[in-house]
Amino acid sequence: MTGRLLAEGYELVGLDTGYFDACDFGVVSCPFPMIRKDVRDINAGDLAGCDAVIHLAALSNDPMGELNRELTLEINYKSSVRLARLAREGGVRRFLFSSSCSMYGAGGDAPLTEDAPLRPLTAYAESKVRTEEEVSKLARPGFSPVFLRNATAYGSSPRLRADLVLNNLAGWAFTTGRIRIMSDGTPWRPLVHVEDIARAFSAALAAPVETIHNQAFNVGVDGENYQVRDIAESVRAALPGSVVEYAGNASPDARDYRVDFGKIRQLLPAFTPVWNASRGAADLIEQFRRNRMTASEFQGPRFTRLARLRTHLESGALDGELRWRLESAAAAGAGL
Repeated sequence: MTGRLLAEGYELVGLDTGYFDACDFGVVSCPFPMIRKDVRDINAGDLAGCDAVIHLAALSNDPMGELNRELTLEINYKSSVRLARLAREGGVRRFLFSSSCSMYGAGGDAPLTEDAPLRPLTAYAESKVRTEEEVSKLARPGFSPVFLRNATAYGSSPRLRADLVLNNLAGWAFTTGRIRIMSDGTPWRPLVHVEDIARAFSAALAAPVETIHNQAFNVGVDGENYQVRDIAESVRAALPGSVVEYAGNASPDARDYRVDFGKIRQLLPAFTPVWNASRGAADLIEQFRRNRMTASEFQGPRFTRLARLRTHLESGALDGELRWRLESAAAAGAGL
């Protein structure tokens, strides 16, 4: 996202606490100022001079959310609402919130529009629902929140994640020859490439305020709703010779939903996605090959968010509230 926005001429300031420093995949650069701070500690001065906030910071998936439910709500929900209030008070005009289609939970058979009932099944999904509800109440002329409900992300990126379904299946295939499915393969997932997510945020940032003010958008591509077993087949096709395996006693995943992307196509015509799952799987295999990915690397804490946090907790670098201990904060600030 930062590369796209810089190329489009935006001036950026980043803010990150550094949980995933040194978890890079390939060469990573950061040619803009960075504030090293926990999202819970943002103050008005951090937002000075900003016209827009793109709010991505969160404990970023369901397993991480289950690490500590109340902490997930504190970071993902309460801190997000506080940030939105600070942004409104500080004269920030646009607030783009990275939400999630996981809010739909057990969604039934029909593709879901933005008006569908929200049935969050996890602390992570609940945090997104509650944030949307509260931040929406802050909307007014001069402060325009927009809620971008991303489908399940996938794809190669500078901070590759192994804990996303297509990435995970592709990584297992490349490093072991086996594509491991942990459910019975029947749940539906909408997929969207990380680069296309960046395109959606860019389109929302530039869109006329009156067109998108205080609205939610499902972010994804028509035709990119898949059952998990079909995602596995895309990976198998990208790596001939790999074999699909189902975990013993596999059962359906309660998170099961298909999503309709008509609204973003209609109201954000500048959003021009270019990826599909088959192409994404092939690209992941190629990137794993270029970067010489090994099974130990892929299965280790470098690319799995929850495992990385547990490593910090076990080493004492983070305390039980996921705050850096004093000596570790200096190391994080140095990118160590």
